[in-house]
Amino acid sequence: MVRIKEIFKSIQGEGPYVGYKQLFVRFCKCNLNCKYCDTDFDINDAKEFSPEELAKIINDSNDCHSVSFTGGEPLLDVDFLKELLPKVNLPVYLETNGTLSKELSEIIDFVTYISSDIKLSSCTGLKPLWREHESFFEIGKKKVLFAKAVFDENITDEEIFNMCNLVKKFDIELILQPMMKGKLLAVSSEKMEKVLDSCLKLYKKVRLIPQVHKFIDVI
Repeated sequence: MVRIKEIFKSIQGEGPYVGYKQLFVRFCKCNLNCKYCDTDFDINDAKEFSPEELAKIINDSNDCHSVSFTGGEPLLDVDFLKELLPKVNLPVYLETNGTLSKELSEIIDFVTYISSDIKLSSCTGLKPLWREHESFFEIGKKKVLFAKAVFDENITDEEIFNMCNLVKKFDIELILQPMMKGKLLAVSSEKMEKVLDSCLKLYKKVRLIPQVHKFIDVI
């Protein structure tokens, strides 16, 4: 059994698969505490599911492109996922903070898409996690993997250099995601353009995509 915060159908609003209809399954737990996080982790109104119960809901959602396991951090419930994923018929889209490489290795064969964060200290308030991300990407590269970096006005040249070198090593796409406060961008247009241009000087597979679902007012 695992506690699931919510299950809903909506439009993917982040990364290169923007606009696809997905079934979202939101897990409750997270191993990080990013200062910009706006996710409600209160488990009091979360519901418990068995692998069989959740698989049935997923498999009945055949109008969706894929099922997005998000959170929180889904890989904290890897033992549950190992039971669930072999029962799932939809392509699996894993949204993760990109730090739990061992756990990823245990379910990688059942995953199609991996949306992995690159956590920038200037925005998260966390210690640098470059080694954790590198180990994660080494495993995730076997699948359709891309990296997503939330940034604000405080992003540094060193962070830009490090993240571009990291994604270049694995030849994966980097999605720059300007931080938002509610439905408003928290980064100026000038800063967004400058960050994108700085990245493109180091690596070409870079796109800037804000949280589109907030602009079109869907969950």
